[in-house]
Parts: sequence; structure tokens; C-alpha cells
Amino acid sequence: MTISKKELAPLHALITISLESSDYQEKVDTVLGNYRKTANIPGFRKGQVPLGLIKKQYGQAVLVDEINKILQAEIGKYIEDEKLSLLGNPLPKEREDFDWNAETLQFDFEIGLAPEIAPALKTKKAITNYKITASDKSIDEQVVRLQEQYGSLHSKDTVEEGDEVTGLITAEEPKIENTATIALKTIKSKASAKKFIGAKVGEVVKVKTKGLFEKDFELARVLGISNEEAEGLAIEVEFSISEINRREPAALDQALFDKLFGEGAVDSVEVMKEKIKADSEVQFAQQADQKFMNDITEAIIAETKFDLPAEFLTRWIQFGGEKELTEDEAKAEYERSEKGIRYQLIEAELIKTHNLQVSFDELKDYAGSYIRSQMAQFGRMNPSDQEVDQITASIMQNQEEVRRLSTQVMNEKLLDLFKKEGKVKEKAISFEDFIKEAYA
Repeated sequence: MTISKKELAPLHALITISLESSDYQEKVDTVLGNYRKTANIPGFRKGQVPLGLIKKQYGQAVLVDEINKILQAEIGKYIEDEKLSLLGNPLPKEREDFDWNAETLQFDFEIGLAPEIAPALKTKKAITNYKITASDKSIDEQVVRLQEQYGSLHSKDTVEEGDEVTGLITAEEPKIENTATIALKTIKSKASAKKFIGAKVGEVVKVKTKGLFEKDFELARVLGISNEEAEGLAIEVEFSISEINRREPAALDQALFDKLFGEGAVDSVEVMKEKIKADSEVQFAQQADQKFMNDITEAIIAETKFDLPAEFLTRWIQFGGEKELTEDEAKAEYERSEKGIRYQLIEAELIKTHNLQVSFDELKDYAGSYIRSQMAQFGRMNPSDQEVDQITASIMQNQEEVRRLSTQVMNEKLLDLFKKEGKVKEKAISFEDFIKEAYA
């Protein structure tokens, strides 16, 4: 047996394995001998089937199977011994003149080699790390939203400003028939909002959809259609009123504080606002981190220059999946995947270079924190350590969950690395200004 490697192009090589009959024949004969002992062929007693007949029926299949086992083992060993870092998996390449009866059998495998990478952590342009603060205005608005959310509804006969109306909305073209509730204060068009004032249950109000709400997704919800269908829609709809309600906001008292934050955790409006501010800024920090992560990874990918074996990867995409793709499909998929492939290689190099690892204790602590945050969203503000530990233990037995949490912990380690080693500028900003600036 001989194994050789030939460079086809930078980072693209061909491994050729040459087998002599002495490399595989003994194994083939052993398998065929075992087949003979157990074969049930009409006209012959069990174990007495002529070996020639066994070879005729099973010889080729056994030969192919045993040689494939040898090839897989040997190519794996060769890659390990030569310390080759591959992209994708070895891809068998057919020989036009291949003959299973030849004295020497030669098998070719294309491989793609991983490039050497020096990630550009210090990007040319500083990446903004936003520090988002909750403004007094946004906190006050959140207080009002919570009062409305936990307030009470009072039925009415006639619509006045500030009311909510529920009814069936219809139109002929396009066909619309949907029951929805509209708070009059959410209607952008003053002329349309005015049409509801004074209306009673059972009456029909006609309004135009163009400019009815600030955002198209609000119109989509009310009409029961998709965001795409709602975009730019300009028709007249009929709103048949079935209910009129006045929403009375909940009082800012201890009962509301306990309902929102747990018994005794908050005892005044001032403390409530402090709690809202702290909780909001935790959520803002997550959004800011995601924005920073997106920006810095885009910059690092753009500034970390290295070649890829594009021809091999395209062929690997074409033939290496469950379903074979056409050449055009494979090229399109490679173009879609190239940036992701580049970041995976950069990320792997950073993890290796900076020795980033996720320990069992880190994973367990992260899982516990995640469980507590999830329980808090459902009003369980102070679960016992024993309860959290039991749920954590259950999660740690689920391999899929462990992989998911491990990825999240590693992403946090990479985020810390980028903030520490990258070219970063800090910027304090309100949430409203962050939205305008970051997603303009």
C-alpha cells in the first residue's frame, strides 16, 4: 500500500491510495468464508455451498465493502500523521479507467486545506460599544404601559377619545374579514380617529388604511394580513363596532408592585422606577452587545485576508450533502456560505490562540442563571436553590441543550475578548438615540 499527496492548487490537493491484493485479499477471503458457513442456497446443505458460488454471488460486494473500510481507516490515519487541517471532508474522485480486476487499485480523494490565519482583532476603524441608558421619559412611559396592562376594562355605549373599540373589519378587494381591537390613541390619522368619536355599538365606521397607523405591521395586525400585504395598502375598510371599552389604568399601589416584582420587593413608585431602569438597561446591554458583536465580526472578516479552496468547497457542497446539487446551485450556495466559513475559521483560530475553553462549572453556573431569568419572566422571582439545581441537572443531561449553552458561553468569551483586544470606542446613549443611530 502506498499513499501520496499532490497539490492541485493552493489549499487544494489530491490524495492517492494504491492497494495491492495483499492489502485486502485475506480480509475478503475471511468474510466470504464466513458467508459460506451461514449461507442458505437451495440445493446445498448449510455450510456446504461451493466457495466458487459464494464468490460469484457475493465476491464483488464484499471486495468493495472491505476496500472501503481500508480506505477510510488509512486516509484518516494519513491525515492525522501528516497533521493536515482540512476544510470539509475528503471527496472521492472517480477514475475513468478504473478496473476492479487490476493488480493495483488506485483511489483518489480531493481535499481542501485550511489556510493559516492571523485574525485582525485591531480593526482599522474603532468599533462602537454602546452604553445604553434608560431615559426618564422612557421609564415614565413604561410605568404607564404597565398601569394599562394591569388595569381594568369598563364597557361603554358611545366612543370617546382614549377608548378602545373592538369589531369586525371588512373589505371587498382585497378580501378582508378580521375581528380586532384598536386603541384610538394608536391611530395616526386624526381624521380617521375623529370618525369613531360618538359612534355606538352596532354602527359601522369607514376609514382609509393609508396613513391609519404609524407602522405597516400595526395595520397588518388589525386587518389580519401579512406585513408584505399591508405595505403601502391604500383601500377603504368598514369597521363594525361590537364593543367599546375604557381602559382604567391600575393604581400605583402595593398590590401592583407585588404583582410585578414579587411580594415586598418594591414599596414605592421611586423604587419601581429604579427597578424598571435597572431591568431595562440589562436588556439594552444585550441589544448593545449584539450590535457590537455584529459590527466587529463584520470588520474582522473584512480585514482578515486569507485564501479559500473555493473550487474544492464548491464541489464538496455539490456532492457532499444528502442531496446532490447542480453546479449552479453549488456555486450559489458557496457564495451564500463563504462569509460564514471565513468567520468559523477566524473564530476557531481565536479560540485556539487565546485558549478559550468552557468548563463544566461555567456551563452549570450559566445554566442556573438562565433558568432564574426564565422563571422571573413568568413571575417566579425567588426560586429556591434546590429547585434551580434540579432543573439545571436535568438540562445538563440533555446533550443538545449542553451544546446550545456551550455555544452561548463561548460567544460571551469571544465578546469579552473583542472588547478587551479590539479597537473599541465607548459611547453613552439613550435607547431612543441608539435605535436611530444603530439601525438608521
